[in-house]
Amino acid sequence: MTMITGQSTHSQTGRGPAAPGAGGPDPAQVYALGADQQEAARLRRQSDELQPEAEALLARIGLRPGDAAIDLGCGPSGILGLLSAAVIPGGRVVGLDADPAHVSAAAAGRSGPGNVEVILGDARHTGLPSGSFDLVHARTLLVTIPDPAEVLAEMIRLARPGGWVAGQEPDVELALCYPPLPAWDRLREIFRAAATRAGADLNIGRRLAEMYRQAGLVDIQVQVHASAYPVGHSRRTVIPDLVRSLRPVIAERGVASDAELDRVDLAVRRHLARPDTLMMPHLLVAAWGRKPERQDA
Repeated sequence: MTMITGQSTHSQTGRGPAAPGAGGPDPAQVYALGADQQEAARLRRQSDELQPEAEALLARIGLRPGDAAIDLGCGPSGILGLLSAAVIPGGRVVGLDADPAHVSAAAAGRSGPGNVEVILGDARHTGLPSGSFDLVHARTLLVTIPDPAEVLAEMIRLARPGGWVAGQEPDVELALCYPPLPAWDRLREIFRAAATRAGADLNIGRRLAEMYRQAGLVDIQVQVHASAYPVGHSRRTVIPDLVRSLRPVIAERGVASDAELDRVDLAVRRHLARPDTLMMPHLLVAAWGRKPERQDA
């Protein structure tokens, strides 16, 4: 049975747990893509869609029975199931998210050995003890927030000396749609403008290993996935789906009108419904590195 708690109940500092939003804006508001039911459904699909890439990452890291792992920004599912299976028997898994609805969904959707706890918290300031985890993981979280280095610093703090920090982040610059379509080009312009104005870096995937090095991690490795999705695969429409999630931002900041969004969305989805259209929405960059055994290493 999966446990669910309102927020972290541990602290290294003696100040008590960090409440969501401590030390900065509300993390649920910082997240660029919002928290409505449509976005929650997209995140649940993403867990299934990107499972092969997550399995490949965990195979490289080699979690063992008895290890402890945390998935920051786990959303309604994240990779909690894969982590749970990797650390049994004797291991534990924590999922953390800033959205109470995602926390409830992640807890309700879990079954199995009962070694997963899902907590409400801010990935920038979790309030959890330092050095608690053999693996600290985040997927498509850094891309959505204005200061990803702040989350990475917290990830490194949470890892035990010699433990792993790992992430999976997109790089949207190298998207591919063929045959070409002007509406697709316009949709990408709208997506980039809206996401950038919301503080997201759509090219963060290429910088992930560099960020790890600058933050002091060692033994860093990278794997880049370039997947093209066929008609009927839900990942094929991930860019128009993300634009739909960003509609409030698009409207608020005058990036495009509702009429233009409707027109472009329809044209792109019709184009992607053709089996002869090649669609690679982005690269997915996985990076992993160790926290040094000694802090002066």
